[in-house]
Amino acid sequence: MLPNSFSPSLWGRGWGGVILLLFTLHSSLAQPAQARISLLTFGPGEELYSVFGHTAIRVYDPARGQDVTYGWGGFRFAENNFYVKFLRGTLPYYIDAYDMNLMVYAYQQENRSIREQVLNLSPAQTQRLLQVLETNMQSENRTYQYKFFYDNCASRPRDVITATLGDNLIMPSAAAPTGKSYRGWMNDYLGEKPWAKLGMNLAIGRPADHKTTGWEAMYLPDNVFNQMASANIRQTSGQVVPLVADSQTLYKANQTFRQQIPFIFNPDFVFALLGIAVTVFTIRRYQRGKIDRWVDRLLFAFSGSWGWFLFLLWVGTDHGVTSWNPTLLYLMPLHVPLIYWATGPTTTARRRNAYFGTTIVLIIAGMFLSTVPGGVDALFPLTLLVRCVVNLQPVRNRALATRIG
Repeated sequence: MLPNSFSPSLWGRGWGGVILLLFTLHSSLAQPAQARISLLTFGPGEELYSVFGHTAIRVYDPARGQDVTYGWGGFRFAENNFYVKFLRGTLPYYIDAYDMNLMVYAYQQENRSIREQVLNLSPAQTQRLLQVLETNMQSENRTYQYKFFYDNCASRPRDVITATLGDNLIMPSAAAPTGKSYRGWMNDYLGEKPWAKLGMNLAIGRPADHKTTGWEAMYLPDNVFNQMASANIRQTSGQVVPLVADSQTLYKANQTFRQQIPFIFNPDFVFALLGIAVTVFTIRRYQRGKIDRWVDRLLFAFSGSWGWFLFLLWVGTDHGVTSWNPTLLYLMPLHVPLIYWATGPTTTARRRNAYFGTTIVLIIAGMFLSTVPGGVDALFPLTLLVRCVVNLQPVRNRALATRIG
């Protein structure tokens, strides 16, 4: 599954080694805290890896000439077995420190908004947060195992703030149900990327349908922003004040008209067209006494191949959200090789009926249990059902039997 929030200009292209401010970090954090701490929320980008936005912590101390952002969205393309680790969910992610001016410039170039929430911290709380950041920047602590819904570049800054403030942080709506699942929140950001939306929804299973609390929904930067905006902090005197002392927009993205894919390339249209074509072809060929097993081999081998991929995402990865996937009921991995077992030249009617009859039950169950949005999750299974039903029809005479194949 793709990472949900980092800037390619900074996090993914190796700028960290050039811009990383380690030569000033330890000395500045070790001094008495005079810094202003802010939470930065970056708007969604055009690319899939940036479509969910990004969150970072800003440390601004003009007295020392320090203006640095800390983000947990970095990774290294040079990592050994990069794509294997990425697919398995074992790719290490990093915390990096960047100059604020360069960060702002990079996001302006991508036309992504930047919102800042200045935190209402005491000097002691500021110092504790800086110490947490220093600990995170140590070589043995800089990497972590990215998890799309549970541990990412939005949840990490949230955790740093909550670890610093402890019981003094009051988030009234953090435990309240949002009424929306992980999947539902994700799909809010994928509306203009229908193929990506389809692929990601097919890949994730039942854990993604868990109804989130306000805390759990903070895997998205915008939700972190909203929760922090309504949070309060208890000061040393016992007085409760808003956590956010000031909020401002550092850069407002220019409104643009995003290019949408043509209607004919929309997944719903493509699979509807496929379903109509297969159904019409099947009916006409059956009326002529032919079933055309090659069509079954093509469709079910395609389904089974994708099924094996989704099954491997379940058992062979550590994403935490690809298990118990009902899509596998109709994209059943065992279609490969069973479709060849059920449609071979020596296949008996009993074997064929057993395979396609069982497949019908699985497809119907998958359609009812699946929560993939859009029409594809119904259109493609219905296309497979058409082929299953025609294969269950009894052979009417010996002449027909000789023409099947």
